[in-house]
Order: sequence, then structure tokens, then C-alpha cells
Amino acid sequence: MATHQEFERSIGEVKSQIRRLKELADARGLNVEAELRKLEARLQELQAETFKALTPMERVQIARHQQRPHALDIIDRVFTDFIELHGDRAFRDDPAVVSGWARFDGRSLMVIAQQKGRSTKENLSRNFAMMHPEGYRKALRMMRIAEKFKRPVVTIIDTPAAYPGIGAEERGQAEAIARNLLEMSLIETPILAVVIGEGGSGGALGLSVTDRILMLEYAIYSVISPEGCASILWRENTEDVRAQAAAALRLTAPDLYELGVIEEVVPEPEGGAHQDWDRTAEILAEAMRRHLTQLYEQPLPELLERRYAKYRKLGAWAGD
Repeated sequence: MATHQEFERSIGEVKSQIRRLKELADARGLNVEAELRKLEARLQELQAETFKALTPMERVQIARHQQRPHALDIIDRVFTDFIELHGDRAFRDDPAVVSGWARFDGRSLMVIAQQKGRSTKENLSRNFAMMHPEGYRKALRMMRIAEKFKRPVVTIIDTPAAYPGIGAEERGQAEAIARNLLEMSLIETPILAVVIGEGGSGGALGLSVTDRILMLEYAIYSVISPEGCASILWRENTEDVRAQAAAALRLTAPDLYELGVIEEVVPEPEGGAHQDWDRTAEILAEAMRRHLTQLYEQPLPELLERRYAKYRKLGAWAGD
């Protein structure tokens, strides 16, 4: 059963009423079509009202929703013939990042994805999708393989941040991320990034220096989490301050599209991606198809020049 955020409480109550009514009808052979139509109409009305008025912090909660589809859920529904490749050829295989060959519309490409866990055990094994340095080196190795075989790269972003542990720092976390930023800006093959949940800090940036960035409608992408921003700037971590930080960060997909950071906001099914994984994958696949087709058609020198220009103009100062 899907869990509900506080702002979804009324939606959850109507869904429970619908479920109980269906169970009662099945158990007693009752005709409840009229009552069901009224409840379903009320549900649609509530969802439209609720999701139209979401605050930035509520969008953060949706991006982190426990039932939101993760990278492997998307891979299973969007790609075919996925073959996972492992390791950075230096230290170990980082389970926070999944990578390998796959087919999309019959064409082979490289997929590199940050994978969260569903349960506590899975999250621990995946390190909550927080990559170590060897994860970024693994990702770069896969990009170089794709470049060698002249195949595009698709990265799937969903992480709160890069792992900040002592071991990660000892093995060169900052250098590994910086190396990816440099190398991705020069890799001679099309690269498309898709943010499906959280795009947190350098943890996301190390996989998102790409030709195009797409974001699911209720995903987030930011230099820091609202909690981290609140603790640093306000020295508080109350609900009100977190909400203020989320608004100031401009971390929602519509904000980032307006700022020119991303190329497209990909709509989610009614009520969010956690309500319908299959439909989410269908919508996302259609958007990816359009952008990959455009990237395929660009000559390589033009592709690299446009990639360079894209990042040079971000954050440009327009003052005197």
C-alpha cells in the first residue's frame, strides 16, 4: 500500500473509501457504480487542487516518496536487453550506481543510473544511492567505452548527494567528481541526463554534464538539500526554515526550466510518478526519444560546441 505525505492525506482518505466500497461490493454483490463515480470524481478534483498548489518543500517530499520509481524500475520499463557492467578497474564495484549496455528503440546505448533501495536493507546495500569515488570512476569508464563504440550515453539521476564518508574522501571524492565534470564536457558522443527523483549536489553533477537534461515534473535538482541549506544559512532546521530554504533554492523542475538549467520538464501521471510507474516510463520514453533523435542528427563538432556553450551561459552575470 502506498504511503501518503501530509498534504496527500485527504487524497488518501478518498482512496481508502473507494477501496473499502469496492471490497464491500465484491463481498455482498452490491451495485455501487454511482457511488464509485462520485468518489472517483472527488478524487480527481482533490488531486488536481492539491498538486496545482504544491509548495517547493512539498515537491521535495514527492521527489523522495518511498513508492516513487527508482532507476532500475525505469530501466526495466524503458530499455530492453540491459546487460550490467561492473567495477572501476581500480578499487571495487560501487553498488550505488548501476551501468551497462541496453537497447532503446532497437539502438544500443550505455545507461548509467544511481539506484536507491526500497527497504532499509536495500538502501544500506546501495548506500542510499550516494556514490563513492569508485562509482564516479566506474561511470567514467562506461562513458569512455560508449565513446569508443560511438554509442550515446543516458544517465539517470536520483541521489541525495555524493557519499561524504572518511573513506570516500581518502580515495579522492572531490577529484573523482571534478574529473567527471571535465571529461564529460569533452566526451565525443551524445549524452542525455534524466533526473527522476533527487538531483543532489555534486553527487548529481558528477553524472549530469550532458547535452540535454530532462526532469520529471516533481523531481528536484539543487546544489544542496533544503535541510542542509537551512542548517548552514539559518542555523536552524525547523519545518518553516526548511520550507523557506526550498523556495530560495529554486530546485523544482519548472524553476530550473525557467532558469535554462534543464531542457524539458517531463509530465508525471496524475498524483505523481509513484501512482503509476508504467505510465511514467511511457511518458519519459517519449521525451527521451525526441531528444536522442535530435542529438543523433547533430554533427559531432556542433554537438561539442553546443555542450560547451550550454554550460558557459549558466549563471552568467548580467550586471553593469
